[in-house]
Amino acid sequence: MKRVIVGITGTHGAGKGTAVEEVVKRGFAHFSVREFLLAELARRNSGTGRPEMHALANELRSKYGSAHIISTLYRKAICSPQNVVIESIYTVGEIDEVRADAVELGESFVLLAVDADQKIRYERIKARQSETDKVSFEQFAEQEQCELVSADPARHNLLACRDRADKVITNNGTKDEYQAQVMSWLSTLVG
Repeated sequence: MKRVIVGITGTHGAGKGTAVEEVVKRGFAHFSVREFLLAELARRNSGTGRPEMHALANELRSKYGSAHIISTLYRKAICSPQNVVIESIYTVGEIDEVRADAVELGESFVLLAVDADQKIRYERIKARQSETDKVSFEQFAEQEQCELVSADPARHNLLACRDRADKVITNNGTKDEYQAQVMSWLSTLVG
């Protein structure tokens, strides 16, 4: 049976982390863009907020190619014998690169996109009280606008990523309802 590589894309606060939790429960190894960026920011003794993470991601993609971060994580993932979930795919180049690598290695790559209404997502990020989430609704909306569409292949382009997803889940309900949707979809992949 082919190894399954699940990529997850989605808007801020939509439920990417919750989807990852459900996938990991099924024995998938987890690789996170956020953790990758935070480690590099720590190495540089830099701030660790969303603006710093975005700037670093854009810098790395501009310097090394639009798929650099995901390619780096995928190279680590191929050492794992498990199925893999890669969290926070944000550019079309990243999707194309992982799809091509998976085909070359005889693996199956599927992309899950998660989204929810903007106000619901803002309330979720406020509730989790992470350092990177301490922003006003206006700041949240402004940050998101920069992530939705870009002609620059090195920058976030969440709408184009969603359009390339194999599955889109809208997470406007309860956590239990959302988890059930993720598990139902996942069961079509790995039984």
